[in-house]
Amino acid sequence: MNEPKPVPFVWQVRVYWEDTDGGGVVYHSNYLKFFERARTEWLRARGVHQSALEVTENLVFAIRHMAVDWIAPARLDDLLDISVHSVNASAARLTFTQAMHRAADGVELARAEVTAVSLDAKRFKPKKMPEWIRTEINK
Repeated sequence: MNEPKPVPFVWQVRVYWEDTDGGGVVYHSNYLKFFERARTEWLRARGVHQSALEVTENLVFAIRHMAVDWIAPARLDDLLDISVHSVNASAARLTFTQAMHRAADGVELARAEVTAVSLDAKRFKPKKMPEWIRTEINK
């Protein structure tokens, strides 16, 4: 019996002039911003608000590693679907797989493998995530 494939979280963003180079193509570093915003919204949808974590749990997340494949250009006025796929939370580490597609035609534009770590907000040293966060993320 086949298990149903999990539905990824999808966040949409429109490409504005400020996101592009002079030719109307999204500048490479802006893909990272789009991926970051989708991860933040994915966490928020699960009740994990990063600004509150710093205050209530003395915890922040930092990117430890990222590998990005740029496949096709995103362009001015494109509506993009940024997805968060497989996510795993261990004691102090989150791993994400993400993809970016143009909404109009579904063409994949980029994909990323991301590792984030949880840190003590004051000392920037590794810190174990509270169990409620790992439980929420691993659902």
